[in-house]
Amino acid sequence: MKTVVFGGSGFLGTELIKRLGDRDVVAVARNEGALVALKEKFPNIEIIVGDIADRWIVKKAMKDADEVYLLSALKHVGLAESEVKSCINTNVIGAMNVIDESLIIEPELLMFISTDKASQPMGVYGCSKKIGEKLLQEAEKINPFTRYRCVRYGNVWNSTGSLITKWRPKMMRGEEIILTDPNASRFFWTVSEAVDLIFECIENAKDSTPYIPTMKAVKMQTVLEACIETYGICPVKIIGLQPGENMVETTDGITFSDTAEQFTKEEFKQKFL
Repeated sequence: MKTVVFGGSGFLGTELIKRLGDRDVVAVARNEGALVALKEKFPNIEIIVGDIADRWIVKKAMKDADEVYLLSALKHVGLAESEVKSCINTNVIGAMNVIDESLIIEPELLMFISTDKASQPMGVYGCSKKIGEKLLQEAEKINPFTRYRCVRYGNVWNSTGSLITKWRPKMMRGEEIILTDPNASRFFWTVSEAVDLIFECIENAKDSTPYIPTMKAVKMQTVLEACIETYGICPVKIIGLQPGENMVETTDGITFSDTAEQFTKEEFKQKFL
């Protein structure tokens, strides 16, 4: 079984490939250094360097594919606001390329990774992922031979470029860190839980409707206190919410991060720190 993982060298992609085991895996990403490192970790996989906005790369990777996992995305909310075209190229045009190719080769499965920010999009990133979800649903009506599936969830702790990857080294050196708003709340879980959801969706979902888990949330003030207690005291600069950011998140428009079940500080430390 040939399995293609777009965004395979990323934080989530690496864990997914680990869990795929001995399948015939093709990993596609733009970061050649990360792909080479991935190949060293999983010698039996094939790697392709390229951008999913390039139709050539997508066609090359998906030739004879049985399963396709679309993880590639420009995920940083702030960068999506300032680099709109780059975000659209990857998150919309790239997704469209992969979905278009699925209409031709008709793989058994196309799995799309979305985000809670697509539920009630306020910024470019959330809007781009919402469009990806809608493209998937449209493709499902055209191609009955492929199972189109989508998962939508919140923040994966310790993912590349995420808050803690910036905070941790600075806290340990006692340097100033930046926090947008201590009253903002977010959904968090582990990369292992994120991959678990992918396989749960494949097993249980009936169509391309976003498959949404129950997630616990936490206020950023609690996250800050837990991290300081773990890594060390440091100055904190509050800069306010940035363009495209929400005070609270929602996965489905019904459950919100300020009213969902909350992590206590000790629970958060035990699970994530």
